[in-house]
Amino acid sequence: MDNDDHRVGQLLSRRSALRVLGGAALGTGWLTGSGSKAQSSLPSCVVRPALMEGPFFVDEKLNRSDVRSDSHSGEVRPGVPLVLTFWVSQVRPGACSPLPGVMVDIWHCDALGAYSGVEANRTVGQDFLRGYQVTAQDGGAKFTAIYPGWYPGRAVHIHFKLRYRGTEFTSQLFFPEEVTDQVHATQPYARKGPRNTPNARDSLYRNGGHQLLLSLRGSPSQGYTAGFDVGMNLG
Repeated sequence: MDNDDHRVGQLLSRRSALRVLGGAALGTGWLTGSGSKAQSSLPSCVVRPALMEGPFFVDEKLNRSDVRSDSHSGEVRPGVPLVLTFWVSQVRPGACSPLPGVMVDIWHCDALGAYSGVEANRTVGQDFLRGYQVTAQDGGAKFTAIYPGWYPGRAVHIHFKLRYRGTEFTSQLFFPEEVTDQVHATQPYARKGPRNTPNARDSLYRNGGHQLLLSLRGSPSQGYTAGFDVGMNLG
């Protein structure tokens, strides 16, 4: 497990992306939402800020789309289902195109705020809520997870890492407060009690987290879906 809380990689700012594109997107009305396919149009190729990797990354290299279970015991972590699709594009001068072959890792805590593989959580040897997928020809990588719980000092979030031919970017995704309130009022989340750090009080969210806020569809009873567009500048 990597215990260093350090900044990893760099995703382009909107201004930097426009420079890379040579101004091609200036007249197209760049989108800042995260709900559309990266390959559908140039404005959907959204670039995002990098954030801290955090202390809970374990490079398990678990190639799986459904990350809810522990691969050893088969036990599935309970929680509201979340289907999350990443749409990864390459930003180049005057162009933005789907990028296949990117290794996309995600990891996050369970409904009660525990990560797998962490001694303090008594989960060493477990690997629930971790896994990776490789982007397909359309730039997509799809995961089935659960809506995360919370732990002290942090807003609700999911970590992600992109790796491609020696290039690595790491950041975190955040959740709308009103949706989190609804989800965390249900079991098993409610056993943890009210969270103590909303987005506005999270130091990492304040460093560009609004650009990493998921747009969710669904309900606590049916589960949620979300898509997230991200552009990579590979030079």
